[in-house]
Amino acid sequence: MGRWSRLLAPLLVDFADLPDQCRVLDLGSGTGSLSCAIMRANVVGIDPSQEYVAYAESRNPFPDRVSFQVGDAQQLPFPDASFDATLSLLAFNFIPDPKRALAEACRITKPGGPISTAVWDYGDGMRMLRMFWDAAKADSLDEKHMPLCRAGELADLWRRGGLENVREEPLDITMQFQSFEDYWDPFLLGQGPAGRYAASLDAHQLQTLRSELERTLSLTLPARAWSVRGNVKK
Repeated sequence: MGRWSRLLAPLLVDFADLPDQCRVLDLGSGTGSLSCAIMRANVVGIDPSQEYVAYAESRNPFPDRVSFQVGDAQQLPFPDASFDATLSLLAFNFIPDPKRALAEACRITKPGGPISTAVWDYGDGMRMLRMFWDAAKADSLDEKHMPLCRAGELADLWRRGGLENVREEPLDITMQFQSFEDYWDPFLLGQGPAGRYAASLDAHQLQTLRSELERTLSLTLPARAWSVRGNVKK
């Protein structure tokens, strides 16, 4: 998902409406796409994966103002009100206790500061995965059942978390694949629910899935994420 995160990150930054010259926490920073898309700010990216943090550091084009560290979104190692804003890209639905993570984000964000996130619309808008699961016919494993991926769910979490001025919007990008292999090969890496499902298939089952996708796939696919922002109570 790294290349698609790079397309989505600037849209979330625009939506978040950050103040200039601020200090921002990137919650679940992954490969660093969002951290590096936040301009005119000092950014700390935090992620539970040592591998992601090492990768992000190795590709960091702004080491003077962007840094990465290992940490848990549910127990952030920062003092109260130590950031002007908190953002999170394509990570909140993977946090075991998103309510607790949001409470932590509120704690470390200054009163009045914005907290924003975006999560793929796995049920309908993320056509790359929708086509995969429709072909796989494995409904119980389908990412459409993941939390926080449907319209209204993020906004509801933000309101229940006590944030003010809550606003939810779709963010849309277009995925352009160079070939069928460009679409298919990442699933063979075993990452994410779809990758793990592909890895569980025997050779015949995998070829059947591949053939069905080759028959139906378009190399240009829309992708939608739901985004939300709100302000910490003053």
